[in-house]
This record gives sequence, structure tokens and C-alpha cells, in this order.
Amino acid sequence: MERTLSIVKPDGVARGLIGEVVKRLEANDLKIAAMKMIHMTRSQAEGFYAVHKERPFFGSLTEFMSSGPCVVMVLEGENAIARYRELMGATNYKEADPGTIRADFATDIEKNVVHGSDAPETAAFEMGYFFNSFEIVG
Repeated sequence: MERTLSIVKPDGVARGLIGEVVKRLEANDLKIAAMKMIHMTRSQAEGFYAVHKERPFFGSLTEFMSSGPCVVMVLEGENAIARYRELMGATNYKEADPGTIRADFATDIEKNVVHGSDAPETAAFEMGYFFNSFEIVG
């Protein structure tokens, strides 16, 4: 079993897509081991995305991620990281495969509805950023 972090971003929450995302997770045998709604401050978003601090999109990304509530989840399943990334689709929704979350719902490269960890090390950091061990079941 592997665990990964999932975020329904502010655009997905504002557009009422939480249930659709959860439905797709469960339909693809990804178990939700933890879930909560949060509203990050700009500082919290900067801490979470610190790995991108030197990238040109850092400011707009952290502004967007702190612009409204998000739903953060810990997902669990066989090859959860790769399977969730496939389900999300490419970061650039124009390149995402048909039927993926981003192809179906994203409106631009930042407002692409969901975030997912890209490796076991990032997943460990990201899950620990939002959840303590008592909040994760399974």
C-alpha cells in the first residue's frame, strides 16, 4: 500500500467539484485515509510550495492556493501516487488525456482543480504538512 496527498484546489471547491473528485477516486480504488477542508494563508501556501520558490509562477500559485478553501486528502492504495497522477491528467490541462480530472474540469494551467504528490518523498512531506498521524486512518 502506498499513500499520497490530494488537494481539491480553490477553483474545484468553488465550482462544486469536491464530490466529483471523490467519486473518481473511489471508483479507481483509491481509499481516502484522511480528509479536511482548509483555507491556507499566503504564508502557509508559500511553505507548502517552497520547492518552487525560485520559479516564475511561485507568486501567482501561492496567491491562488490561498484565495479560497481547499480540500486536502490522504489517499491510499496500490501504486497510489502513479494511479492518482494518471487520474488527474497532465498539469497543463490542454495536454491531459480525455476523461482525466484536469481534461474534464480545468480552466487554465493553475486553475486545474487538483494537486497530487509526484514521488514518495514529496508525498511524505506533503501529507505531514497538513495531517498528523492521529488524523490518518487505515
